[in-house]
Amino acid sequence: MPGGRLTQQERQQIALGLADDLAYAEIARRLDRPTSTVTREVMRNGGPTGYRADLAHRATEHRAHRRTAPSRDPRPADRPGDGRDPGAIGAFEESITTVFMQSGLSRMPARVLAALLVTDSGSLTAGELAQRLQVSPASVSKAVAFLDEQSMVRRERDERRRERYVVDDEIWYQSAVASAHSNSAVAAAARQGVPLLGSSSPAGTRLENVARFLDHLSEMLLRAAEQARDVLLAKPAPEPDGPGAPDGPGAPDGPGAPDGPAEGAGSAADGRG
Repeated sequence: MPGGRLTQQERQQIALGLADDLAYAEIARRLDRPTSTVTREVMRNGGPTGYRADLAHRATEHRAHRRTAPSRDPRPADRPGDGRDPGAIGAFEESITTVFMQSGLSRMPARVLAALLVTDSGSLTAGELAQRLQVSPASVSKAVAFLDEQSMVRRERDERRRERYVVDDEIWYQSAVASAHSNSAVAAAARQGVPLLGSSSPAGTRLENVARFLDHLSEMLLRAAEQARDVLLAKPAPEPDGPGAPDGPGAPDGPGAPDGPAEGAGSAADGRG
């Protein structure tokens, strides 16, 4: 049975199999791949109704490129002495956890995602997460497995060979793409009802308008997500060395305005008759 990453041709075969309503097991059999490989591939790239072979291949290449980047600082954001208020950070963490739950995540995945987001490194071990959230390692493992399946986190090994869970910088991009694909699926389903109800009937017109709206929205969302993708990878701007204006050419020597008029300022007055 072949191993390694899926090829672009295999992803195209997966897309064709989904279009033919084949089960994951049958698609996997035709590819001579484990069923879990196909299931994971589909679920992390838009689901059975939103899977696109080209987008899935590009997303995988992008993730592979990111994994070659140097490991980030593993220290948590609320480390002592950094000038930040741990109480305020904790309140914010609870607040954004609630928002994630309202968006559809269950409590533990929402808590794990929030904890990773508020660390400077975006990376914690299972033990660090369990200690931080005051839960069992098994709860953390189950939550991480779900988030990993949804491409919201990834797993890495640090220099001590410990498995670290890293928040994926592209979760918002992937979420936008999945949302666009879901809208497209609803549009396609709505359009199937138009000929059944009659294109000139109120119900048929309503469904056609819904389909057109969602198609347009999906197209705009995909385009906007692709254009804004680099924003997710932007680095923080460096902080100035001191509280004042930066030193350099053209900067005043002292904190106040210049002592006298600029050179040549009186020449026009001196020459008046």
